[in-house]
Amino acid sequence: MSIHIPNILLAIPRNPVTAVGLPLAIGFLSGSPPASKVANTHWYHALNAPPASPPREIFPFVWTLLYCAMGYASHVAVKALDKSALIPTRDDLSLGIALYYVQLGLNFVWSPLFFGTHNTGLALVDSVLLTATTWYMTKVLDRPTDGKATYFLLPYCAWLGYATYLNGGVWWLNGPGRKYHGKDDPKL
Repeated sequence: MSIHIPNILLAIPRNPVTAVGLPLAIGFLSGSPPASKVANTHWYHALNAPPASPPREIFPFVWTLLYCAMGYASHVAVKALDKSALIPTRDDLSLGIALYYVQLGLNFVWSPLFFGTHNTGLALVDSVLLTATTWYMTKVLDRPTDGKATYFLLPYCAWLGYATYLNGGVWWLNGPGRKYHGKDDPKL
């Protein structure tokens, strides 16, 4: 099964700087407006959090490292694609790179869903899809990159599992299917 990746989507990760810069930029664009909403409202602070929830201050640091690692993994995958002559290996790498962009899109929409719309249930669906896509992408890229991409993606996979647990816990503990309606919610 051959997947065609547009040249622009291959050109970005060929350079390690743009490979790392793309997820950093997408993370910044996705997280900046929601971060200001969190700082200016009581919604997030009023949520019941599941056990083992970290302090919110660590999220920017963790995500910055994970964005750098995932970006570099995309660089490793494209470089392997450029060197590979075997069709099955090229097909796996093309699929892995396509999945990389899918997971990047899913990652981008999570913050607006969770923080922007306060829809923890839809954010949970996105998180489950993001986690499954990323684990599958990591599996697909493992052999054709001789485990190099996996080295950079495994911390991301582990964090996504943890983040999905946190999202699921928030959804469950705060009333599945309901949105928060606190004193600062404009819907009141």
